[in-house]
Amino acid sequence: MGISIEYYSQIRKAQREYEKAKNAVEDIVMSFHRELKREAEKLDIVAFKIEGNFARADEGVKKAEGVEKKLVPIESQINIVSQSLKQTSTNILSGLTGLEKKIQNIETAQEAVRTKIAGFEEQIQKLNASPEIPTEQLLQVMPIKRDKAMAALTETEIIVLENLSSEGPKTAPEIKEQVHLSREHTARLMKKLYEGGYVEREVGKIPFKYSVKMEMEKLLKKTQNSPAA
Repeated sequence: MGISIEYYSQIRKAQREYEKAKNAVEDIVMSFHRELKREAEKLDIVAFKIEGNFARADEGVKKAEGVEKKLVPIESQINIVSQSLKQTSTNILSGLTGLEKKIQNIETAQEAVRTKIAGFEEQIQKLNASPEIPTEQLLQVMPIKRDKAMAALTETEIIVLENLSSEGPKTAPEIKEQVHLSREHTARLMKKLYEGGYVEREVGKIPFKYSVKMEMEKLLKKTQNSPAA
């Protein structure tokens, strides 16, 4: 009986230890399950985030592809514009080269004109240094064009001739001040009157003096004295 009681006591003790161990194991298992559940939830969150990132990345790739497709024609247009700009630059450089040649030709022509002017000035200085020559010999005689002499003249040209007839010989700058024309216009006007035989030009010094020819003076007086229509 004592042995049985002792055996039963040991069994109850072992049962109590088993219950404690079982409860401890269950606590550990439950704790492990809870930890696993938390880790699973974390993994789900991470997976969700990864899926979202993949979705955004895929969307970004699609957008990049769309932008790339849009950039292809733009790059083509840029290449065309670049080629056009290169061609334009080449044409401009070619034009500048031609312009430089023209400028050089103009400078050469100007130098030739300066040389001629220097020669004329030298001749004039020689004439001034030579014994005095009668004015009648300095006046270049050109036959006046009598046919339709007055009809071919403009109002300004008639005014110039009348001024020269009444006030005597004048230089081109003096005539310019009277008729209020530019220097080039006055020079062309006097050249026309001289080549037309309306005036004479004294070439003894510069600027030349112009005077009305005697025949032209008679025509002017006749015109002025004629009764108005």
